Amino acid sequence: MRRRPALIGLGLLAVLGGLRVGESVLERRLEAQSGSVQAPRFEVDPMWPKPLPNHWLLGMTIGVSVDARDHVWIIHRSSATLNANERGAELTPPTGECCKGAPPVLEFDAAGNLVSSWGGPGEGFEWPRSNHGITVDGKGNVWIGGNDAQDGQVLKLTAKGALIKQFGFGYANASSNDTWAFRQPAKIFVDDANNEAYISDGYGNKRVAVIDATTGVFKRYWGAYGNKPDDRNLGPYDPDAPPAPQFRNPVHCADLAHDGLLYVCDRVNDRIQVFRTDGTFVKEGFIARRSLGEGSVWDIAFSRDPQQTYIFLADGRNMKVHILRRDTLEELTSFGDGGRQPGQFFGVHSIAADSHGNLYTTETYEGKRVQKFVYRGIGSVRRNQGVIWPRTGR
Repeated sequence: MRRRPALIGLGLLAVLGGLRVGESVLERRLEAQSGSVQAPRFEVDPMWPKPLPNHWLLGMTIGVSVDARDHVWIIHRSSATLNANERGAELTPPTGECCKGAPPVLEFDAAGNLVSSWGGPGEGFEWPRSNHGITVDGKGNVWIGGNDAQDGQVLKLTAKGALIKQFGFGYANASSNDTWAFRQPAKIFVDDANNEAYISDGYGNKRVAVIDATTGVFKRYWGAYGNKPDDRNLGPYDPDAPPAPQFRNPVHCADLAHDGLLYVCDRVNDRIQVFRTDGTFVKEGFIARRSLGEGSVWDIAFSRDPQQTYIFLADGRNMKVHILRRDTLEELTSFGDGGRQPGQFFGVHSIAADSHGNLYTTETYEGKRVQKFVYRGIGSVRRNQGVIWPRTGR
């Protein structure tokens, strides 16, 4: 008789286990019917960053990086991309108290306070005529490229803006098979463990180039599918044609995951190509494949879990951020919409994640800003979320 309660308890556990399994199956069915999916959830923080001092305004904002302290670094094109009404305070004579372009490089702490600002032409190096992309490496050094037709250099600077090394030089006309300079490099990723820098080279060339992060010596480079780069004009992108055998301009990012896979933004071809670090092609995936004009694949960031399960992809043509599974390149959901309110985008250009999983985006063209999206964990979301405004009643 003493065994009977135990048997009843085991039976109840089995029933409860079966109910949980049934609930899980039912939840998945309901999600499929409602068009929802399990994915990382975010909400825009409309109060980040805090207002800039000195009547400063941002111009086209074309790079973002997060350092080891969770400080957020951005680079923008300042007064060169502000109109006369926006920079009235710096005209001669001034037309009013407001406004003027902020210095090109701005550093914010996690709370959104501006903690440093610098940048522009300096002694002993060539500041890009059209700066593009910013990366802070594991030692706190700041890397900057440039996409003007006369930009062939990459700068490595201290966190205070002092020159460490210039790789290549301006006014270069290097091809995709030259190893003495770049041609309009878009972005840099630094592999600290192996002391290598991956250059998405970029707006003039059509390659990924890998250099020694100390000396700048070229170590290897490649084009689409790991082919030898070819600079011939492929003509306009056609979504119904076979995939292009080479990258189109611009090659906009080349970011390395923890497992040694390199993800390359072939922007106008609407695709991500994946390589091993030696340039061996692994696979590719297409995002919003019928996007024309500037293309859909602008920049990526990886989720901060150890497996880097997700890719967050900035799509400046469609004014949204796509969330993909990194292993399959399958799109799970997207958020954002065109507009100028918090959570909307106009030309979302670059994206980065901090150690807590929060996302930061910058906007070019007339967007001219940086936004923060707060990570809210994994949960059920619609496949097309639109503007992710903060929920009330927390």
